[in-house]
Amino acid sequence: MVPPPSNPPNPQQIQQFLSSVLSQRGPSALPYDEPTKWLIRQHLLNLVSSYPSLEPKTATFTHNDGRSVNLLQADGTVPMPYQGVTYNIPVVIWLLESYPRHPPCAYVNPTRDMIIKRPHSHVTPSGLVSVPYLQNWVYPSSNLVDLVSELSAVFSCDPPLYAQRRLQPPPSPSSAYSSASPHGLGSSFKGDLICTPYGGGGRVQHIHHQHHPPPSLSQQQTDDAAGIYKKNAINKIVEMVHGDLSAMRRVKEAEAEGLLSLQASLKRREEEINKGLREMIDEKETLEQQLQVISMNTDILDSWVRENEGKTKNLVDLDVDNAFECVDTLSKQMLECTALDLAIEDTVYSWDKALQDGAVPFDQYLRNIRFLSREQFFHRATATKVRAAQMEAQVASIAARLHS
Repeated sequence: MVPPPSNPPNPQQIQQFLSSVLSQRGPSALPYDEPTKWLIRQHLLNLVSSYPSLEPKTATFTHNDGRSVNLLQADGTVPMPYQGVTYNIPVVIWLLESYPRHPPCAYVNPTRDMIIKRPHSHVTPSGLVSVPYLQNWVYPSSNLVDLVSELSAVFSCDPPLYAQRRLQPPPSPSSAYSSASPHGLGSSFKGDLICTPYGGGGRVQHIHHQHHPPPSLSQQQTDDAAGIYKKNAINKIVEMVHGDLSAMRRVKEAEAEGLLSLQASLKRREEEINKGLREMIDEKETLEQQLQVISMNTDILDSWVRENEGKTKNLVDLDVDNAFECVDTLSKQMLECTALDLAIEDTVYSWDKALQDGAVPFDQYLRNIRFLSREQFFHRATATKVRAAQMEAQVASIAARLHS
């Protein structure tokens, strides 16, 4: 454990740091609600004022689902009074995205030469702290100063950290000193209390206790066998965890490949949908132009009907060839092509009927149908070209009217 810094950060520097990180915008902004940022800043300033051993920082926090996010934390030590001496317990207090409406996440942060006491009533083997103050967090009255005060009180009743015990030669009868645990003295305890005094420069407290005779050879052999068994068990667990992680990694890689393939498929479908949408828009514009042409033709026909209504009283004397007056050459050509096409269609129908009734031989039917089909194809092709020319003329006329 690292003792509190001899020169704690300047409060003004901490204030400037918090103002800077909490005022950032854009992708680098911290993920806290804008209305609560001032309260978060005040909580951290009050915490540093009451506990200078805790320093506000920003760091990357990884959630259980794998998401990583940049958050504020209070990193340092919490004073722990125990048997008249103050010790420093290293902790990290994370301010999660929902803070201060929801409680922070506190961890005991042991160094490599420390171990977490097992079992502990308020600290899990991973270091996660669970105390009543966190469970009964009430917004906006709950704060970090009261939380650290409760952590100090809880740790004083049940210290969470011990130093890993190092094997030493059996003590001589004349001297027997060891670091004492807070739960009793004697060689049966497997760890020593982390005991860096608060502000004491790293001094370790030692307590005298009664001498115990060195263990016998059989006991040492039993201890060695237990140590070997423990080491093998740890290696087996590590191997199992490694295998599980490898299997999980393969599964996740397969899932990622599937998601990438699905993403590519969705991308292709998006392109197809956009292409179809563009084609539909173009077709809509074309139909709107045709609708305008039809509307104009309808108006012309309605006008012609109104002008010629009642002029011809005797329909017997009506000359069908002069019933419609073509306004231009294209219209006259279209009328002729359409009339010839329909006449040939009626003739073909008559030849089909005659063949079915047996009135004409099959070879004569084929010769006439072949001839009529060539004629009909010629008239239909001519009508198609005339219709295209009429369409261009109509569009040009509409455009001229719109510009005028």
